[in-house]
Amino acid sequence: MILGLTGSLGSGKSSVTSALKQLGAVTISADDVARDVISPGQAAHSEIVQMFGPGVLSGDGSINRKALASVVFANPEKRKRLEAIIHPRVREEEERFIALHRDAPLVVLEIPLLFEAGAESLCDAVLVVAVNERERVARLKASRGMSEEEIARRLAAQMPQEEKIRRADYVIDNSGTWEQTLQLVKSLYRELLAS
Repeated sequence: MILGLTGSLGSGKSSVTSALKQLGAVTISADDVARDVISPGQAAHSEIVQMFGPGVLSGDGSINRKALASVVFANPEKRKRLEAIIHPRVREEEERFIALHRDAPLVVLEIPLLFEAGAESLCDAVLVVAVNERERVARLKASRGMSEEEIARRLAAQMPQEEKIRRADYVIDNSGTWEQTLQLVKSLYRELLAS
């Protein structure tokens, strides 16, 4: 089974993916793949520098993701241009990963913009990790040092959480303690393997 895992910013997608991996699922993170495809020496790296200028580079020549984010989340047109560079390359890697792990009982594709990128077509089912707004803001301030304005700007660039939930096959509410979430993940894992 190929499970697409998504959720809005700060929902805890990576933690749930990690828990599924520990339970035995084979996992891939679109964010990790995106980091690889924009690394120095890759075609996407030079395309990004060409499009956005040297101001998005770190001292070591790698893409400064924070600088790039501040440019693209302030301008929807630039964000679309960046996605046009990155998304096809990430999709290619995801398809390669699926082909490589066809025999695994559960393959999890963690894709933050799963619905936005049309990646649900790769999946047998979709899991949305959800969180209440108060918890989301508290977590993002604590873990990433983001301001409420920055959080709002990033969320505005994503499909609303309610819409993701509506389109999901499964939902895990990650608003409580990690122990509570872990029990939900274990239960879902057993259900997915049984199906």
